[in-house]
Amino acid sequence: MGAAVVALPDDGETARIGARLKAVRRAQRRTLEEVAGASGLTKGFLSKIERDLASVSVAALLRICGTLGIPLASLFENDSTGEVVRAGQYPRIDFGGQDLDEYQLTPFTERRVQVLRSDIRPGGGSGPEAYALPADVEFAYVITGRLAVGFADRTVELGPGDAFTFDAAVTHTFRAEASDGVTTVLWVLCPALAEAAPAGDGTTPSPAADSRAAYAARIK
Repeated sequence: MGAAVVALPDDGETARIGARLKAVRRAQRRTLEEVAGASGLTKGFLSKIERDLASVSVAALLRICGTLGIPLASLFENDSTGEVVRAGQYPRIDFGGQDLDEYQLTPFTERRVQVLRSDIRPGGGSGPEAYALPADVEFAYVITGRLAVGFADRTVELGPGDAFTFDAAVTHTFRAEASDGVTTVLWVLCPALAEAAPAGDGTTPSPAADSRAAYAARIK
């Protein structure tokens, strides 16, 4: 198979690359040091790229995209008819929780709506501590498995094909109830959540040790 050739846009378009790279990195909750080191760059140079203060070679840009797990072309897709996130190229994210893998299906630059996919192993979920999100509406659609969404006064049990719409600002938890297999859920949040703020020392907490409630508290 021949190598794909990506045509870089003119200077007016490349000014947007830095902001997009930063949005992806922060959504994945990775530090400048981590991404720069894995890409063979210095922290200072990557910071300048993210602020559109430095030009970057195609080779370096390919290394950054490889580290972030995104296609190079996604940085330049800005058609008014929409942006595509290809199957198998969903960016991995971590909003806290236990025994689950999560991916973002909407572009990181989209702020009106946010669609996430959760693959939850048996017994996994948001954790025992209830949380609320700074969004107007939350929607859950169960693709496979069984999901329990718990509130202070009730628990809503969902199976494949069930859809549930509720107020994201009401404290809740969720847990995969299937005894085997993965429970896969699509979540829709309106509007999209703000990015998690970095810690004061320039680093972010370890996602593996994080809870859903702790993440929610940081973005309020």
